Amino acid sequence: MNFDEIVANRRSIRSYNPEKKVSKEQIFEIIKTAQEAPSWKNSQTGRYYVVMNDNKLKEVREALHPQNQIVTKDVNALIITTFVKNRSGFDKNGTPDNELGNGWGCYDLGLQNAYLCLKACQMGIDSIILGLRDADKLRDVLDIPETQEVVAVIALGYRNIDDVKMPPRKEISEIVKLYE
Repeated sequence: MNFDEIVANRRSIRSYNPEKKVSKEQIFEIIKTAQEAPSWKNSQTGRYYVVMNDNKLKEVREALHPQNQIVTKDVNALIITTFVKNRSGFDKNGTPDNELGNGWGCYDLGLQNAYLCLKACQMGIDSIILGLRDADKLRDVLDIPETQEVVAVIALGYRNIDDVKMPPRKEISEIVKLYE
């Protein structure tokens, strides 16, 4: 698949095939691609907590919003993404370089998460990024240090549905202000 095909085919999948499993090797390949995303001053603050163990998966699911517990019930891999606080968007003395401060860590992680999901799609693996979660529970279950901000849970698996339609997108004229 070329890039445009990957972007056109990638969808947030909410129903997964419990018989098809994502491998550890596939996940490492996907995360390796995510690492290629740009980051503020090459700070590379994104971190990944990959859960494939059945008992840990159950604990992580319990930290998700009830609807997301249903969505993830048939996946064998959940990735909790975090970023190291007070590095991306900050100078060496710990002072924010602009008004966004840790917003840059979140921005950088968003780029990595996009690369992650696009690489998964290229490999035929589906995903969904989940934001409704209890960060404190995830921190406890996975021993995530306070120096990291918990951002998202990404489910990886193989869809259990055939046709997933893209919701309509706004017209370019609605989102672009062009200065010529």
